[in-house]
Amino acid sequence: MKRIRMGLIGAAALGLGFAAMAQTNWYPSKWGPNDEIGAANYMTAATALQAAKLVKTGKVYSLGITVSTTTPAFPPRTCSIYIVQPGQTGSAEGLGPTHTTYNDDILNCWTGIGTQLDGLGHIGVGDRYYNGAKWGEFATIGGLKKLGIEKIPPMVARGVMLDMAAHYGVEVVKEGTAFNQAEIDAVAKKQGVDIRQGDVVIFHTGWLSLIDKDPKRFGSVEPGIGREGARYLVSKGVVAVGADTWAVEVIPFEKDGDKEGGIFGVHQILLPMGGTYILENINTAELAKDKAYEFMFVLGQNKYQGAVQSMINPVAIR
Repeated sequence: MKRIRMGLIGAAALGLGFAAMAQTNWYPSKWGPNDEIGAANYMTAATALQAAKLVKTGKVYSLGITVSTTTPAFPPRTCSIYIVQPGQTGSAEGLGPTHTTYNDDILNCWTGIGTQLDGLGHIGVGDRYYNGAKWGEFATIGGLKKLGIEKIPPMVARGVMLDMAAHYGVEVVKEGTAFNQAEIDAVAKKQGVDIRQGDVVIFHTGWLSLIDKDPKRFGSVEPGIGREGARYLVSKGVVAVGADTWAVEVIPFEKDGDKEGGIFGVHQILLPMGGTYILENINTAELAKDKAYEFMFVLGQNKYQGAVQSMINPVAIR
């Protein structure tokens, strides 16, 4: 599979969303001017215990996809793996009298590939990020001084899967289909679930099924959350929003009347404005197959100090 080049704007992905520009009162955070974990504050010992009570069958679902050198990713992201045998090349003698041999690996990857967690230092509005952190003061080539991925506590929460493909009666929801409050509430009501403070909400669209058979389409457009839907989920107090798509938000971006849509405006509403995490390329197929609409969601990300994102393999248990 050839690497795709998505027809967006590359470096302009961090540009201002026109809807976001109009809002200037989103910092400091309601959790205080020094807070660095945003909506993760909604998670408590009580919410973890409530999530654990959802486990009835013990069935475990891996929500991560396998990453390879050909996995489609937002350009210029790439990933390579190198298997090495330090000091052993050309010899099977190994180490010591036991002739121990071993393989090690080196990853040369952007962390925003495959199933991934977007941290609060990923997207900004101009030079301001979550809690008003100024880009030039905290983002350095050697790592973020604030909002690093290592600050996020383990996510143990009630997971809710909204099956948008079933709602529309299709295998794959059409690109450009926006999920806003009306759609979110309709699917939740149909499935008999509600969205609560402290939840992780994941959308199933069938889009991930295109990653191998039509990578160009997969990585250039998608169905997803609209701006109003993002604000609605933030108002509900969810910890994270995810989908089986590469950006979670609807692309082509929503228009504002006759104006072009803002670039990654939903990312701006969720991350810097709402402190709400984004989970991309979530493997929802088995959840949808089993009609697993409610489950215990567990995630412990790689804690690279000062990192922006993390490749992840979250788990659902029901």
